[in-house]
Amino acid sequence: MAFFMEKNRLRYLIALSIIPGIGITTAKKLIAYAGTIENVFLQTNTLQETVPRLSKTVIASLKDEKYQALAEKEIEFMEKHNINALCYLDKDYPERMKHCEDAPILLYKKGVHSLESEKIISIVGTRNASSYGKEQCKKLIEGLQKHNPVIISGLAYGVDYCAHKYALDCNLNTIAVVGHSLDKVYPADHKLLAKAIEAKGCLVSEFHSTSPLDKFNFVTRNRIIAGMADATIVIESAKKGGALLTAEYANNYNRDVFALPGKVTDNYSLGCNNLIKQNKAHLFESVSDIEYILNWEHGVKTKPSIQRSLFVELTPEEEFLISFLKQESKLSMDALSVRSKLPISKVSAMLLNMEFAGMVKLHPGKVYEYCGF
Repeated sequence: MAFFMEKNRLRYLIALSIIPGIGITTAKKLIAYAGTIENVFLQTNTLQETVPRLSKTVIASLKDEKYQALAEKEIEFMEKHNINALCYLDKDYPERMKHCEDAPILLYKKGVHSLESEKIISIVGTRNASSYGKEQCKKLIEGLQKHNPVIISGLAYGVDYCAHKYALDCNLNTIAVVGHSLDKVYPADHKLLAKAIEAKGCLVSEFHSTSPLDKFNFVTRNRIIAGMADATIVIESAKKGGALLTAEYANNYNRDVFALPGKVTDNYSLGCNNLIKQNKAHLFESVSDIEYILNWEHGVKTKPSIQRSLFVELTPEEEFLISFLKQESKLSMDALSVRSKLPISKVSAMLLNMEFAGMVKLHPGKVYEYCGF
């Protein structure tokens, strides 16, 4: 399996992330002072002199080889389950999340889609979604379809399930941010949904394989749901709930929040109504409200025409990739990755370059067509 980063560097990053007592802030501070993740472990003797208020316990933990061994096992686990890792310093890491101070130093990813897109919306709400909430969620996603956004949610019952399912039904990419390692699916009832998400979008987590399945994990993962998106939409929520925490994170990140209003007598509208009443969310009645606040153009955004280059120099790998399209005219990105035995991230980047050059054309479902040259 090909990782997004060199394995030696990945081992150090995983080791740093699993050492008890080293949180996100401390980990980032260590890397900043040391210059690189490698130097955090290779120059431990000088760290205490350069990093303010660094305890001897942390230094001892960095020198303890058992965390390196655990990291090696984690890499084996990742290979077994086809999981990639993205570091907060790298270009593959979601750009919106980089602006959040509490962004994880590592995000684990499983699936075909990148974590970047021009438009990303998070949709959250109660596990006890009413028929009204489900209907409004469906209408929302169908209305957003013309903008081709990525839909993010948390794979839970209720609104989360509806958000992912309707996104898939509308042929939109969707990302599930989960509160456990990526070899599990919780709730177990959503295994088929998780597989469908992995095939079309991706599953994301900050938790490694030895992380306990803890209720608090599902609270902390809400900041990722909020941080990765342009806006968070709350469909239904009781007076207290995880969806309101996600909205709170979004507000703290200076992202737009929308809430669907409901009857004052409905328990699962109280949270949304309070968000609106407290000026913590825009009132959302239709897609046009979102388009107006986010300054999205109405209707389908027409891509500028791409003028073909008269002279295009392809790398050997690009020539190899284009040979498969010449043979069969149209192939999906996944099929091209399998046939070329190149990682999906590399195939994606090459196809994008060739699309700009006018050599290939992108169709729905990430199917590419050779345009001839």
